[in-house]
Amino acid sequence: MSLPNLDQRLRQVLLAVIAEYVETAQPVGSRSISRRHIQGLSPATIRNAMADLEDMGYLTHPHTSAGRVPTDRAYRFYVDALGQVPWKAVEAGGPTAESTAPSADAAERLMAGTPGLLSDGTHMTGMLLAPPLRRTALDRIELVGLGEDRALAVVVTETGWVTARAISPLPRPGSEELREIGRTLTRRYRGKTFQAILDDVERPADPLDPLWTRHRSLLEQIGGLLRDRNLYISGAINVLDHPDFSDVGTMRGLLKAFEDKARLVDLLTRMAEERGVQVMIGGENPVEEMRECSLITSTYTYRGQVLGVLGVVGPRRMAYGDVISIVDETARLVSNSLSRVQRELYLPG
Repeated sequence: MSLPNLDQRLRQVLLAVIAEYVETAQPVGSRSISRRHIQGLSPATIRNAMADLEDMGYLTHPHTSAGRVPTDRAYRFYVDALGQVPWKAVEAGGPTAESTAPSADAAERLMAGTPGLLSDGTHMTGMLLAPPLRRTALDRIELVGLGEDRALAVVVTETGWVTARAISPLPRPGSEELREIGRTLTRRYRGKTFQAILDDVERPADPLDPLWTRHRSLLEQIGGLLRDRNLYISGAINVLDHPDFSDVGTMRGLLKAFEDKARLVDLLTRMAEERGVQVMIGGENPVEEMRECSLITSTYTYRGQVLGVLGVVGPRRMAYGDVISIVDETARLVSNSLSRVQRELYLPG
């Protein structure tokens, strides 16, 4: 994104106001900028520049006699400027490939634990949206009998990711019939996205299709497996420690948004459409209760393809360079760790 055409002085003053406000959480006056950030300019010159920036929508003030505070537009300018220079490397303190044991549960433990590491590293709320993504394409479905009334449904994606769940199909098919149903589903849906499969299961083109009429319960449970999106959240209580959320209504709305996982899943899914780091600031967020926040995410990958997204939610007043670095590095470490996880499941032919 191209940066607005601010002259050097306005740019310098704007970045100084943002830096001062991020540090103090107090409205910024021209004297503090002159003393602490731009000693070569007089307070009067800085005051005039701040007035120009307010007219341009980059600054605002809580009341007439107060100093200025950055707007969403100011933070967007700062974040876009960060994209033009390397941001400072910050040690993420996240998971490492060496610490991840190659077992069937390793990926689950990694994903469940990562939001806590993000929360600890940023003192914000950490999130991770786990696979499978609805746009993931299917490679095959295996169905294995487990006993009298249960079966194991194993879904393998084109990236090689394996998801398994016990289901209870009614009426219960025999073991060989289960295998054949799995082969039929694989032939029908291989290469199609999970979303396309869900659409077909929910609204079959032929309602009299024998597969649908005889095994509706089984297909609906497999649909639930494809639809399942695990969202891990850690550190939601951290919002209480930020003065930006001192307003009870704002805090209550944000905590309510954290509880509405369906909306968060949709939001994070949209942010996963583009690889790498994404920053959503304040009013850019379609979730009204989160418009006093910023959301910084990064995609993580498995075998070179995007598998999910992780990130943090915090106040708009944050050290964006440091937080972006932590989120980006954590995503890299998660991707590296996943590449070493070996899923050892018996998949019958």
